[in-house]
Amino acid sequence: MSNVIDITGLPPERVVFSPSPLAELGAALHALSEPGHHPGLHGWVTATNAALKADLADRLCEADFLWRSSRSDILLPARPGATLSEELDELDKIDDGQFVAAAFEITCSARYTRPTPSPLVDADERARVREMAAARGPRQAAFTDRMLTDPDGLRVWLRRLFEDCEEAFFGDIWRRVGIQLAADARHKTELLRRKGLAETLSATSKALSLEDVPDGGGTRIVLDKLARGRGTAFANAADPGVTFLPTSFGWPHLLFSHAPGWRPVLQYPVAGPELPAPAALELVQQRLEALGHPMRMQLCRTLSRGPHTTGELANAFGITSPEVSRHIATLKKAGLIQTRRRGRYVLHQLDLQVVARLGSDFLEGVLR
Repeated sequence: MSNVIDITGLPPERVVFSPSPLAELGAALHALSEPGHHPGLHGWVTATNAALKADLADRLCEADFLWRSSRSDILLPARPGATLSEELDELDKIDDGQFVAAAFEITCSARYTRPTPSPLVDADERARVREMAAARGPRQAAFTDRMLTDPDGLRVWLRRLFEDCEEAFFGDIWRRVGIQLAADARHKTELLRRKGLAETLSATSKALSLEDVPDGGGTRIVLDKLARGRGTAFANAADPGVTFLPTSFGWPHLLFSHAPGWRPVLQYPVAGPELPAPAALELVQQRLEALGHPMRMQLCRTLSRGPHTTGELANAFGITSPEVSRHIATLKKAGLIQTRRRGRYVLHQLDLQVVARLGSDFLEGVLR
């Protein structure tokens, strides 16, 4: 599975790398509400949650559907500002219908890639949104009713919430990470100018690549994700392009905003020495399938304890050498086995580091 962005004919200057205070606040709020997604941030999450005033913590719980399971498009600006205040000013300019539809697009819409009527004007859509919100608990149901009945008042409340977050903890965060994110955006912009988009995407994330569609089908950016999605750089005729937002709090997520009519936005984690390179989802699947056979599991148990030849394994498990060779070939193709020659003997051994990473690779893949 993958997500794609059609960039056929898009001028290079329309590919923008820029930090966004609002997007980074969204990433930080997501980490606070879903610490299990971000084991490297447990210390920060614990300290920040403990320091939150009760009133602010309660208000964050009311609105957390905007960032808990995924991130609403309103938190991923296509035109980032220099400050959170500037980005909130731009958010205020979105009309109520578009704002409310974007707020509900993730948690209350099964048709993200297709335009749906605004729940502010369509009774059936309003009833569906209320029903889905109710299934997520009384807090979201109450928040949803407030947004449907008083969108202007709710938007004022939400802006104040973000401003209070900036005062309570995010201001210090942005002063610390904003410089790093701005430096990364400048580096990617310069790399794009000197080396082109393909190399820039590879440097941004190993889950990103550039692909030419055969038979003149155009050019597209491919995101290796466990989901299907499609966007176009010309989705918004008034503002064509693609925006890349670096994040310090986002790993392992690679977010892709591509609602109809909106400019595609990708939020990518800034690489650091402590972050492993993401494994391709196809390779993770191949490894899990290779381990799904009971005989290969038994072979792995033996090979985890030391190197063995094909003949030794055949004798140990009472199967033929060709059968062992076929199983070994499957494990080796999946990158789970190391093989070396010692004289006339070929020894096989389980790669313990690869196997130890498999759980993390799987978790990163489903969260990406």
